[in-house]
Amino acid sequence: MKKKELEILLERVDDIKEPDADWEQYSTPATVASELLYFAFMNGDIEDRIVYDLGCGNGILGIGAKVLGAKEVIGIDSDKKAIEVALLNCKKLDVEVEFRRCDVRLVEGEGDTVVMNPPFGAQRKNRHADRVFLENAFEIAPVVYSILNTGSESFLRSFMPTAVIHRFPVAFPLKRRFWFHKKDKKVIPVDIYRVERT
Repeated sequence: MKKKELEILLERVDDIKEPDADWEQYSTPATVASELLYFAFMNGDIEDRIVYDLGCGNGILGIGAKVLGAKEVIGIDSDKKAIEVALLNCKKLDVEVEFRRCDVRLVEGEGDTVVMNPPFGAQRKNRHADRVFLENAFEIAPVVYSILNTGSESFLRSFMPTAVIHRFPVAFPLKRRFWFHKKDKKVIPVDIYRVERT
């Protein structure tokens, strides 16, 4: 499957109806999801691999990983509503992904790859959430693909000084989602990272 075909397919994924601002429930746009997944696919980290999607939300990354040939995909989210939407999206697209309702700090399991769009920790109640997700991602798998704020590379290198890090910038189109958003749409520069534990 070509990247554009994946993007078109992922545009069919439904969003969470009432997202929680405190938990930074921002849906990953199909354009960004397909970029991350194709990056992972081209590096041999998806096909025939066990893939975990941490903070899976509506399931877009996990569904895309399964479409690209992952052997097994496990989506993790602590929000019951998110899991329900993710299951409906799997049914809609006829894709088999296992979803577990669980705090990311309590995940048990072993995989080959983690894909995630973690909360950036921008909300007061959610400070350092990105760090929590990264720490736990590397408990699960040696390779992690993550969307992070532009300029996070220095943080990553201090956080994991021996890791092999690759990044590329993407535009994250953010639609008006919460009461404090002033514009209907805002494009935020972010980076997609591939981080490999050594």
